[in-house]
Amino acid sequence: MDKVSSSDKSQTGAAAEPALNRVMGPWLLLLFIVGDILGTGIYALTGQVAKQVGGVVWLPFLVAFIVAVITAFSYLELVTKYPRAAGAALYTHKAFGIHFVTFIVAFAVMCSGITSASTASRAFAANLSNAFDLGLAGGSGITLVGLAFMAVVAAVNFRGVGESVKANVVLTCVELTGLLIIIFIGLSAILAGEGDVSRVIEFKTSAEGSVVWPVIAATTLAFFAMVGFEDSVNMAEECKDPIRHFPKVLLSGLAITGVIYMLVSISAITLVPPEQLGEGETPLLKVVQAGAPNFPLGIFGFITMFAVANSALINMLMASRLVYGMSRERVLPLLLGKVHATRRTPYVAIGFTTLLAFGLIMFVGEVPALGGTTALLLLCVFTMVNIVVLVLRRDGVDHKHFTTPTFLPILGALSCAFLAGPWTGRNPVQYQIAGVLIGIGIVLWFVTVLVNRATGQTRGEPAMENIGTGGPVN
Repeated sequence: MDKVSSSDKSQTGAAAEPALNRVMGPWLLLLFIVGDILGTGIYALTGQVAKQVGGVVWLPFLVAFIVAVITAFSYLELVTKYPRAAGAALYTHKAFGIHFVTFIVAFAVMCSGITSASTASRAFAANLSNAFDLGLAGGSGITLVGLAFMAVVAAVNFRGVGESVKANVVLTCVELTGLLIIIFIGLSAILAGEGDVSRVIEFKTSAEGSVVWPVIAATTLAFFAMVGFEDSVNMAEECKDPIRHFPKVLLSGLAITGVIYMLVSISAITLVPPEQLGEGETPLLKVVQAGAPNFPLGIFGFITMFAVANSALINMLMASRLVYGMSRERVLPLLLGKVHATRRTPYVAIGFTTLLAFGLIMFVGEVPALGGTTALLLLCVFTMVNIVVLVLRRDGVDHKHFTTPTFLPILGALSCAFLAGPWTGRNPVQYQIAGVLIGIGIVLWFVTVLVNRATGQTRGEPAMENIGTGGPVN
């Protein structure tokens, strides 16, 4: 009884903040998910996947899609059971109740969103340079454009989730248009007998003669193109009816993007050999050049630029909402949970996540390194989520929710843990970047404990035992 009273008392400051605005219906949610999954991964990394696997560039995307769908079923059970903004961190704390583990999961998810957005900022700058022939390839020019771009994303994010999601609708339509152009060009070439369809079954073998390990190595990078669906659970408090809408919408969004990825991959490799597709940072532009040389290349570069902009916007939305949710539950300092009185957006969290993105853009920059780090962080988080859904089966709630078949979380945990391992051929620099980010998280955890103790908040422990029922709800 004393524990509940203390916890309730500690949430007084958070409860006084304005509630997040529930503006997302099923169609906005679907566009949010599709727009988040599509974008930087398929536009910027298709060539890198082809370089590793050869002509079967579609296969790593297919394997990544299957692993993502399996994990999505675990997310569906958890988000309909606990429709709160904190996502994987919320579920981890409800399962284990360990402050340190909760914080590291939250920080890993936040960092994955920021590394993804930073990847998009680099791709945005490269495509801006190509679309307008600015000559910014590499160096400080790309960095400065990336920083300016991230500042604009922060401004849109601060403006409000309604405005941000509406911008997402426009940008999602733009990126879909670009991918449909690639599919149309590819299918037209195939029907006209152009290109080389036989490439789609050509494997690149490893030094040992294996065709399996190159596919696995490519899958660890292709997985970056399939992430995004997990961002949507952090928007649960801004959805009108998350329990009813999430299952159909999330699975529909994954199916749509999976089909698009297969068609784009087949079109790309039919028109451009894998060794050429893997050169540079704009692989799909080469597909347009090969299949439709009369198509205005500047227009397609412009489309690509806005496609990756969409990825950055949604990832920064997710990261700031996650920081807000963790702050409200005292896993991060309460300052980061402040909501702007008129815009009703978590403005301090937006500023904090933007500063971290600035750091990554300035000191890391490279698209494959940041994209691979994003996938690595999320594969670790997905392993935990698949375990958590089984642990929380014994935790009952007073409403109906989605229930996934038991074998899927087991399969999901094993597959995600396998793909996160060094035996897959993952670039070691990705572990270094992830290690630095998690190291920063550990430092911040100690700072958070000290802040909580200084302000008399339950000896530094978060008040997350009530997270499923506490907090502002419209």
